[in-house]
Amino acid sequence: MDTNASAILSEIEKRLEGATIPPELAESIKIRLHQMTALTNSPTFLPELDRMDRYIDWVTHMPWNTTTPDQLDLTKAKEILDSHHFGLEPLKERILEYLSVMKLMMDKGGDVAKRSPILLFVGLVGTGKTTMAMSVAEAIGRKFVRIPFGGMGDPLELRGQSRMHPEAEPGRIVKALRTAQSRNPIILLDEIDRVTDQGRASIMGVLVELLDPEQNHAFIDHYIDYPIDLSQSLFIATANNTTNIATAVMDRLEPITMPSYSDDEKIEIARRYILPKVLRESGLPENAIQFDDDVWINIARPLGYDAGIRTLDRTVQGVVRKIAKLIIEGKGTQFQITKDNIKQYLPQW
Repeated sequence: MDTNASAILSEIEKRLEGATIPPELAESIKIRLHQMTALTNSPTFLPELDRMDRYIDWVTHMPWNTTTPDQLDLTKAKEILDSHHFGLEPLKERILEYLSVMKLMMDKGGDVAKRSPILLFVGLVGTGKTTMAMSVAEAIGRKFVRIPFGGMGDPLELRGQSRMHPEAEPGRIVKALRTAQSRNPIILLDEIDRVTDQGRASIMGVLVELLDPEQNHAFIDHYIDYPIDLSQSLFIATANNTTNIATAVMDRLEPITMPSYSDDEKIEIARRYILPKVLRESGLPENAIQFDDDVWINIARPLGYDAGIRTLDRTVQGVVRKIAKLIIEGKGTQFQITKDNIKQYLPQW
């Protein structure tokens, strides 16, 4: 056998021995490495070596045994929800009820992930579905990872491809676990209603398995090709509506409707959260812009009714950008936004 090839295989085997992975998986990889010693003079050796190297990189960086402790304090949880979301009191109360049940199960030593309902936040764009899921993760003290479903058309995006394919890679579930470096993160299944029509049935089939605690303890990713225990992960899903979600998937979810923001709530959100954040990010001092009270309705509703706050965020950013340009051009250091001049500062849509 080629000496250089032998050294490379030995180095790969050492990496394997120093990693924390399931013993059965380690044994199967060692067998494959031993088989490769007979291929060192074959033209297929280097491509196979590259594939094996990438595979070992994935399996050795998976959090097979790593978890984060749950630290659920309802007082802190309420503070977190209030700091990220203005208003929405009925929704926050529902989330706190959900966390209360989790805490009771944790105190009794129960399996939180297996017993907890899987929340589905349903609402229009910009109503805070994703940030609400992030707040839940922060309140529990778990790592948070997001899997976007918008435009997904192939279940292999979730399950991964077999290593027989030259450009094979793991699916998004495995990638999410590697990103989280924890086997018990909160995994956000974002916009599960927005998969393509062609792939909907098969993707919904994978979701049924993911969300079923009787099945997800041995999830198979085609690339890893070894059972992955997802039973300690907590799933949260979001959707714009439930029309395109399979009944079998809906049976495993607990829908919570995200209410639309009123104009008064949007104005408070713009004043308290969005404007200070945008000013910090733009480098402008806090006193560079002053808004008259009666102009906020024009900022909250520049294009008519909008359920969420994304348009509001973009509008505030547009106003601040225009002021920043005027400051750079030496046309002033402080600006007063009034009912009479607001139109010249609003973004041109």
